[in-house]
Amino acid sequence: MKARFDALTGIRALAVSLVFIYHNRKFWRADLHPELLRFVNEFHVGVSIFFVLSGFLLAYSYGDGPTKSPKDYGKYILGRSARVLPLYWFLLTLYYLDPKFGKLNFSVFTYSLSHGLSNKLNLTAIAQSWSLTVEFCFYLLLPFLYWIGKNNFKRLIFTLISLTLLAWLIGYSWFLINGNPRQFLYPLKFILGSTFFGRWPEFILGLFLAKMLSNPTNLYAAFWNWKHKTHLGIAGIFTCCYIGGLFQPDIFHHGADHPIGFVIFAFLLPVFIASFIAGLISETTIVQRFFSTRLLTLLGNASFAFYLVHISYVNIRIRWIWLGPDRNFLILWIISIFLYLLIEKPINDFVKRRFLKKSVVS
Repeated sequence: MKARFDALTGIRALAVSLVFIYHNRKFWRADLHPELLRFVNEFHVGVSIFFVLSGFLLAYSYGDGPTKSPKDYGKYILGRSARVLPLYWFLLTLYYLDPKFGKLNFSVFTYSLSHGLSNKLNLTAIAQSWSLTVEFCFYLLLPFLYWIGKNNFKRLIFTLISLTLLAWLIGYSWFLINGNPRQFLYPLKFILGSTFFGRWPEFILGLFLAKMLSNPTNLYAAFWNWKHKTHLGIAGIFTCCYIGGLFQPDIFHHGADHPIGFVIFAFLLPVFIASFIAGLISETTIVQRFFSTRLLTLLGNASFAFYLVHISYVNIRIRWIWLGPDRNFLILWIISIFLYLLIEKPINDFVKRRFLKKSVVS
């Protein structure tokens, strides 16, 4: 089982590498065949892999345990915060202290991650951190969502749809009152594409997968015993990239901008990602062995650091010094490993030892 969960760590390296290619595709447009360019234009699916994986791992690890008491919930949030915020705050502070970038214009929005709820602010400072807001919204809600859907999955879906409508109502009402100048939870397209209130199907597929593993029934057992989940998942992910890409209006936009493309990426893609994850857990394959190797596990552990440096501030700073033909892909990985080993992991381990050792949440 350890090797199987190591593989889930390893696929983080795949996910973040897809995002790296996606963000650098503009530099290769003149050199890529149109069919290949259309394909890599949809490699933003790496973010979806992260979201489904988070939904599975957190639901499997915590369930509704943090709802047992305010203390347990507080320790759960502390543990999740220690996992992502220190390194993010460290790089964010470097950005604001840099006279050529942040220029001391510190923002409470970016430090609190509330900027990710604003269509005007979500790409501020470390641009890719908008997805941390999506993640953290899930962290806050997970124990309650798991409890709601424990015995009634329909009630869970109804709750999530209601939250989406509530988010839209808040943003739209704000717009009617004073124009909602920073466009918090506005417009609807922003809500559906860049906030938890539109991305929850990805997390919930992961949560549902965790329920199937934790509480097997005849139906669930039939799914887990079904063969070739790994290969079906991989094939489905990249098929969604290609078919979804057919709906791109041009080389600068995504297939998700089209209603059919949106349905493919929002609802069909997460099913294939869940199948891929289930296959890595339940099947012994070359793919599983590859992603559970020490190298891929290390890269998977460092993937959060890589995600924070692969574009925006750190990447730009490095490019001013050196720019390799790989767009500094290898250099960024080396930096990410050091950030993980010297900052992210020590702080996370300290918080676990000091505050979470006796908690049901670890």
